[in-house]
Amino acid sequence: MDSFTGIRFKKETAKRFQEFSRTHFKSHTEAMSSMLDFFFYNEISPKETFGPTGRTIEASLKKRINAVIAIMRDMEKTQTKPTVAMMELLFQNEDLTQNPSHSDMNFKEEKKEVRFKEKLNLNKEL
Repeated sequence: MDSFTGIRFKKETAKRFQEFSRTHFKSHTEAMSSMLDFFFYNEISPKETFGPTGRTIEASLKKRINAVIAIMRDMEKTQTKPTVAMMELLFQNEDLTQNPSHSDMNFKEEKKEVRFKEKLNLNKEL
């Protein structure tokens, strides 16, 4: 059996460590050993800061994603839907010219009439 040694900590720190150790590890020794290994293998200092936390990164990503969604919705409303509607109208008109109905024939016959005629100049000068 391994021998134990006593290390002096302030009460507040010892309580925090005990609570942490109980929630994540089976024993205080295992908790301390794992923490020391973590810092040693990752070659970091406990005094270093890692920058933004996962929560802040997640919040900023959500904001950016919501902004992209808003841009896409705006593009859909202002560009895509009107363009699709115009294309559908063009294809509908093309279908009408390929397969004219009876009412369309009457319209074409009416359109054959000349609406404007060139005036004849009686005094032609050469």
